[in-house]
Order: sequence, then structure tokens, then C-alpha cells
Amino acid sequence: MGSWDIGPFDNDMGADFADTLDEAPETERENIVRAALTSTIATRGYLDAFEGTEAVAAAALIAAQCPGGAPITSSHGPKKSIPPLSFDLRALAIDALDRVLAEDSELADLWDETGDGPRWRRNITHTRRICAGAETRPDGT
Repeated sequence: MGSWDIGPFDNDMGADFADTLDEAPETERENIVRAALTSTIATRGYLDAFEGTEAVAAAALIAAQCPGGAPITSSHGPKKSIPPLSFDLRALAIDALDRVLAEDSELADLWDETGDGPRWRRNITHTRRICAGAETRPDGT
């Protein structure tokens, strides 16, 4: 049975992304984060949930290093440290999250079919705001 919860690493695909980061040499972890974001941004047509989930997880790691960002506390998140990530990844995270929230995104469609869809969207929007430098919490304060 798979895991499915609202946090960026609290589902099987997000946890697998964390495992990929943990298995990679520290010097390659930023490249993995960058690849997840650029792949999502470059996708034309329907964005599958796997790519969307990786982009959300990658963006959460970036947001965690931004002012106002919260550390990753999920037990399914990366166990090994993530080195300081390049500033330019913030813009990629914003673009990738916009893509994940778009109409032609399987991940957004799946969440919209649940009662937690609005809360998931608020969390994604919060992560986006942190990456953009706007330190507003999901509850609007």
C-alpha cells in the first residue's frame, strides 16, 4: 500500500525522490534538484504526477533554504544534508510550481479530486511565495 499525504515527501514518489538524493554524492544533489525542476518546466502537454511530485519536493528543498522557509521535517524526506542550493533555483522552482498547478497537471487533478485539494494548493502557493521572497504563511498571515 502506498503513502499519500499532503507534504512534499509524504507520498511514495516524494519519498523516492528523497532516496535518490540520499543515494547521490553530495556534489550531485543540486543537479538532481535542478533536473526535476527543468524537466517539469519543459514538459508540454499533460504533466504526469511523478514529474509534478518531484518538482514539488525539489521546490520544498529550495524553500527550506530561503528566508522564512521551514526545514524539511518529514520522516520520508532526505536523511542526508542538502548543500546550499544556488540562488537561480528559486526562479526555476517558481516556474515548476506554476506548471504543477496548471490545468494540464495530473498531480493537481488528483489533489482536486480530494477534500484536501484546497489545502494542498495553499501549501504549494506558500512554497512558491517563499521561493519568491514573499514570507506569507499558508493561512494568509
